[in-house]
Amino acid sequence: MAGSNSLKVDPIRPVLDRLHASARRDWFRFPRLIPLFAKGLVKRKTLFEIMTPEAMKACYIPVSREQGELLYLMVRALRAKVVIEFGTSFGISTIYLAAGLRDNGEGIVIGTEIEPSKHAAAISNLKEAGLERHSEVRLGDALQTLRDVPGPVDLVLLDGWKDLYLPVLQLIQPRLRPGAVVFADNIFTFRKSLRPYVEYMQSGENGFESTTLHVGDGFEYSVFVPEIGPATDLT
Repeated sequence: MAGSNSLKVDPIRPVLDRLHASARRDWFRFPRLIPLFAKGLVKRKTLFEIMTPEAMKACYIPVSREQGELLYLMVRALRAKVVIEFGTSFGISTIYLAAGLRDNGEGIVIGTEIEPSKHAAAISNLKEAGLERHSEVRLGDALQTLRDVPGPVDLVLLDGWKDLYLPVLQLIQPRLRPGAVVFADNIFTFRKSLRPYVEYMQSGENGFESTTLHVGDGFEYSVFVPEIGPATDLT
């Protein structure tokens, strides 16, 4: 409801507490992947060829509480109505985004998840949090599931496969409203893989003003300012 913060009360608070607690156990899940990584490296596979959705299906790799609360506040500040999320996983970040929309009184977050078991879990978690009316999680390849998102888009969160950040952003960019905000996670962890994305956002030539926040392991914070780059058609 407008004027409240539903992150602090039931049913959202206990769902987030449970999911963040489970996500902390990722540190115990990663060692099980060492043989897979070793085998992949011997075969000269890239990191993203090794870290397939199937291999990572038990891992949360979520935004932190600090990042989640920032996402929530940004949704509130923008009075956002349409939010797009790439990389829903178990739905932790989706809950923060959808809670902001709920507290604004309207809006929907459209997420996408390629791994079927995570997709099902995210939908269940959002329902448990009472946020199904403000969320839609699409199953499949983001370059297909996000092709028809409605505009204008107010906020975007990129937190899926890192080599897809730029293609997904460019897919959505024609639907961004002036002043829209784009967050991208894991900038410090995947510096090399995300360098093309960061350069695109910080160049001043593509319609964005952008800076890297020292939140989590690097949160790229970008504002769409179309007058500094190519014109955007929202029709």
